[in-house]
Amino acid sequence: MDAETECCKCHLLDLPWEDVLVTHIFCYLPLRQLVRLQRVSKQFYALIQVYLANCRTFDLTQIGPSLPKEAFCNILRDNKVLQNLSVQNCSDWVTDTELLPVIGQNQHLLRVDMRGCDRLTRHSLVAVSLSCTHLQYLGLAHCEWVDSLSIRSLADHCGGLRSIDLTACRQLKDEAICYLSKKCLKMRSLSLAVNANITDVSVEEVAKNCRELEQLDLTGCLRVRNDSIRTVAEYCPKLQSLKVNHCHNVTESSLDPLRKRNVEIDVEPPLQRALVLLQDVVGFAPFINLQI
Repeated sequence: MDAETECCKCHLLDLPWEDVLVTHIFCYLPLRQLVRLQRVSKQFYALIQVYLANCRTFDLTQIGPSLPKEAFCNILRDNKVLQNLSVQNCSDWVTDTELLPVIGQNQHLLRVDMRGCDRLTRHSLVAVSLSCTHLQYLGLAHCEWVDSLSIRSLADHCGGLRSIDLTACRQLKDEAICYLSKKCLKMRSLSLAVNANITDVSVEEVAKNCRELEQLDLTGCLRVRNDSIRTVAEYCPKLQSLKVNHCHNVTESSLDPLRKRNVEIDVEPPLQRALVLLQDVVGFAPFINLQI
């Protein structure tokens, strides 16, 4: 019986690597665990290399920002089929030197997230635009190196872009955003938050060109006024979410028509705000009397 059992034993590595392990098992394991698994043996190292060469998604947030840059380069050395790449918040070590080879050999990327990577330069964004012409999502929040030249390159080559996060990209002005909106007509989600250079000119061009727009974030865009919000209401029938917190020149007169369409707005109506303040005052009154 023992001999029969011994004959029936099947080790993990005996299973077909690419047909079973890579496609049906390893895809469910966290990237952090797969990286550790490489240390078990030479066979496991070779197996994980096969997996990494064929994986469609690579998200550094699953490993942590402490990954050595040499390990990052080694992990993606043979991969040419990536569709989703995230190096979000890896500002300590991700530079053009590490990222450019990965971008250059992965022309099927649909999503690239570089949010918070402040050590990159425009060269990385230009490389994305030239290599990833089917790009649909791009995260660039808090990348203050993003400039007009790199955005124009992106607009010229990635016309199918549907979502872009330009939060706190403070070099960008109306000209760049207008150019982007005229080229990327399928845009559904756009964040221009925390940029004092953005005015009604940008917002109106976005509204008139990107009729599929569903989400627009203008948080902290101090120069945006009611006129452009009315244009958004007129030209963007699919709008679902509008963020205008800290836009002090945007008032209820332009927001009310959007509320009536059930658009989610992050600023409460004046009456609602007044009721909240009144409740706070009423709730505080007994404490005041008690002190007196």
